[in-house]
Amino acid sequence: MNPLNAFPVTHKWPARHPDRLQLYSLPTPNGVKASIMLEETGLPYEPHRVRFDHKDQLSPEFLSLNPNNKIPAILDPDGPGGTPLALFESGAILVYLAEKTGQLLPADAGQRYHALQWLMFQVGGMGPMFGQLGFFHKFDGKAIADKRPLARYVNESVRLLRVLDGHLQGRDWMLGDAYGVADIATFPWVRNLIGFYEASELVGFGRFAQVQRVLDAFLARPAVQRGLQIPAE
Repeated sequence: MNPLNAFPVTHKWPARHPDRLQLYSLPTPNGVKASIMLEETGLPYEPHRVRFDHKDQLSPEFLSLNPNNKIPAILDPDGPGGTPLALFESGAILVYLAEKTGQLLPADAGQRYHALQWLMFQVGGMGPMFGQLGFFHKFDGKAIADKRPLARYVNESVRLLRVLDGHLQGRDWMLGDAYGVADIATFPWVRNLIGFYEASELVGFGRFAQVQRVLDAFLARPAVQRGLQIPAE
């Protein structure tokens, strides 16, 4: 018996390869964290596209996997103890995949916590602030006459970029020489800020040379280039 059949999400998105980790996502900044991580580690997986234009994220099947109706989410048939594991929240997924594969998260306890602190910096700071900036700059929020909300998120985004730029001075990656989960969390959001959100001029991105340098190195990685396109149309 296929153990994944017990999970309602597989009724809407059947697993053609039930022995592989199942990814439910879209190529958004949070979504590609999971796909890039999977591409970097080489762990076999099967991607499923959660179409927001069809409100897939609000379907009972998806909500059974993530009651917070956000992507990405995963279903691993070979979870801890060999039992299936359903998991949501991109930061938790990155840590889980790093620990499952023994990759991209330092074994040394001190360095591991340094990686986790920068992962939390992105999850708790950059993601929410950049996302709100995008809403007020490019989407429905731009019609609001009061521009104080936009100014608030621009200023906070600039502050976070300044922190990031200072940290990257003299470092190849977030943890120095070692590429890992903190980079995979951080740079899809930087890319989205200056690309999809069209906010480069708004935040004065040209001032942040170190961020641009590491973003370029990140985007040059083959696994990143593949992960940015997953799940495909």
